[in-house]
Amino acid sequence: MSLILRTEDDYEDLLGQWSDLEASLGVILAYPNSAQEFEARLYQYGRWMQDLIAHDAHLALYLLFQLAIQSPVGYSASHALVCAVLCHLIGPELALNQHECNSLELAAFTMNIAMTHMQDQLATQVEKPSHEQQVAIHTHATKSALVLRELGIHNELWMSTVDLHHKEGLSQANLHQLTPPHRLALVLQVVDRYAAMISPRQSREGRSATESAQSIVGGENSNNHLVGKTLVRLVGQYPPGTFVQLDDDKVAVVIQHSQHSNLPDVAIVLNSRGQKVNPPTLHHTFEGSPRIKKALPAAAVQEHINHHLILQLGVR
Repeated sequence: MSLILRTEDDYEDLLGQWSDLEASLGVILAYPNSAQEFEARLYQYGRWMQDLIAHDAHLALYLLFQLAIQSPVGYSASHALVCAVLCHLIGPELALNQHECNSLELAAFTMNIAMTHMQDQLATQVEKPSHEQQVAIHTHATKSALVLRELGIHNELWMSTVDLHHKEGLSQANLHQLTPPHRLALVLQVVDRYAAMISPRQSREGRSATESAQSIVGGENSNNHLVGKTLVRLVGQYPPGTFVQLDDDKVAVVIQHSQHSNLPDVAIVLNSRGQKVNPPTLHHTFEGSPRIKKALPAAAVQEHINHHLILQLGVR
């Protein structure tokens, strides 16, 4: 973990930067027609995101997974940011060129722009989507691409990726034999599904990251399998910021990967009786017991967790 979090002020500053980025993105997605220089601002937010990731990718994932799993409020912007970060990390691993990587991140930011307000509403409603909402969900990809075109976007790969990101049957051909728009749409599909599954709704709890990872890997011969496996390798079987139960029944939060993707460094936050451990204690699971028994959804941990103290453990 980077030395930038040696003090609580460092933590608050970085958390504030991520929160500011999410808030800025939320405004432009909710009111795109009111935004001056829409395209330029999206590129600016992309560079802002990349600069924050460059400090420390594990730290970025920690903060973002906490953001994604803790609350459904402002879901659309939070989901877009998580997806864009994951796309930024996975693009080079899949040998995408720079234009494809940039277009993929911008598509992740804007793939749901035609239904931003409805997406926020859907995240907080208990009842099933109405017929009107179902129609909006079914048509939002094409409508989002149309919104981008009307806003003056000229990057055809960006818009085509948005248009195709729910298209079925993309996983049947070799990833690099697909056209660039279809290739990016497939990657975005997998990232979108993964990020959506770990996020809570009023109608259900978010799934654990491990359950979500198993769901996106898919069949051995599909591109979903390739993209899913690459994504899981990057974020880990137990991603930073997610909760796990150890085999002695203690509960921990994952801090960062070790050399083994399924044996990360964790901070123990609850003892075997469910009582808060204060301060949290660092444990390297690759060194031995206790080992991780299973991943937990965030809703399983009701205690307030001091994430600054946890992240400090990673810099000692």
